[in-house]
Amino acid sequence: MALLKVKFNQKKRVKLAQGLWLMNWFSVFAGILVFSMGLFLKIELRKRSEVMDNSESHFVPNSLILMGILSCAFNGFAGKICYDSLDPAKFAKWKPLLKPYLALCFVFNILVFFVALICFLMRGSLDSTLAQGLKNGMKFYRDTDTPGRCFMKKTIDMLQIEFKCCGNNGYKDWFEIQWISNRYLDFSSKEVKDRIKSNVDGRYLVDGVPFSCCNPSSPRPCIQYQITNNSAHYSYDYQTEELNLWNRGCREALLSYYSGMMSSMGAVTLLVWLFEISVMIGLRLLHTSLESIPNPEDPECESEGWVLENSLKDTFKSALENLKKLGKFNQVEAGAEGAEGEEGGKTQAITTVS
Repeated sequence: MALLKVKFNQKKRVKLAQGLWLMNWFSVFAGILVFSMGLFLKIELRKRSEVMDNSESHFVPNSLILMGILSCAFNGFAGKICYDSLDPAKFAKWKPLLKPYLALCFVFNILVFFVALICFLMRGSLDSTLAQGLKNGMKFYRDTDTPGRCFMKKTIDMLQIEFKCCGNNGYKDWFEIQWISNRYLDFSSKEVKDRIKSNVDGRYLVDGVPFSCCNPSSPRPCIQYQITNNSAHYSYDYQTEELNLWNRGCREALLSYYSGMMSSMGAVTLLVWLFEISVMIGLRLLHTSLESIPNPEDPECESEGWVLENSLKDTFKSALENLKKLGKFNQVEAGAEGAEGEEGGKTQAITTVS
């Protein structure tokens, strides 16, 4: 029994073809939207590539760009088929291509669904990428003369100001690295010497943060040095001064920003996928309804269209049987080649003996 079997007359076939033509052009615009989303996401990721550890995060925008291009190509081609289906003479040239085209559409829709899921599932990979990238970036904050890292200070400062964040996981991350360049340290000062000597790696570590960590909403001037020393500041307790510095880490801020963006893009891609599925089903109905016309010379006669010629269960069984036959055929060919090789070896051996 055929799946989604529908009866068509000429009027219904014409309406279906016209509707599909319109839907395909809507899908072309949807493809342009998906392409634009991928391009926008790629640009946004490139802006902060210096604080990202690897290029895995670009898999999502690259996939969206590719799916957008393929969507425009597939749906533009399908629109042409639907337009020509109104004329039997023009539609005849497309008949041999329709089955392979529908198979490609099926594979394409699987890929679109996979890309939509990836948009929701990339959070974990993005989290580790940002954590390591920010950690490495913060180490080069002071090295404004290092080739390739000259603008890292500006990048980190602008990032912390824009996203209202501080450090990787929080402002205390700055306590663990030397973010003040040696050129601005007075090595004749006893305090500087003591701090460097007290550190195993000979680094100048302080309980301070860059100015970009300061919260402008704080009612008092920003305290960015001796943050954990309550006695160094009047009427101050660093554990209760929540407004003094940004408490949120930049990893969390960036992760929230990018994962929210990817989730929105994933939802849009899922909607596009549902639209593509409906277009593919409609094109299959149009294809089968035109092929099953009993008398091609009488286009006004009724015909039947379906999505699958047999039930879903029977179709699945048939596909499995075909795969098994293909596997057996490959085994027979391999066995035949092996036998030919053995016969050739025996013949060569006999010839050598004689």
